[in-house]
Amino acid sequence: MTKVSVEQRIQAVQRYLNGNETLIEIANDIGVTAQIVSEWVRRYQKNGVETFLKSYTNYSADYKMNVLNYMNETGTSSRDTAALFNISSP
Repeated sequence: MTKVSVEQRIQAVQRYLNGNETLIEIANDIGVTAQIVSEWVRRYQKNGVETFLKSYTNYSADYKMNVLNYMNETGTSSRDTAALFNISSP
């Protein structure tokens, strides 16, 4: 898969939100899957541009357990939980 810069991710999201292109068209253009672009859009809508800025923070064991407990209690998917807690997905 292609390495996509922060700027390219933001542009891809903006292209989609402008409504002139489909997820598939954008994904094919930049060399990723439509599912990845969809995840970027979801994260952007939840957290704005900051969602794409890398944070090299190490999360404590307590924080990780809180996230896992939240997922277990609510049944939230790992992708939605990552967006909610602003955790970078691979």
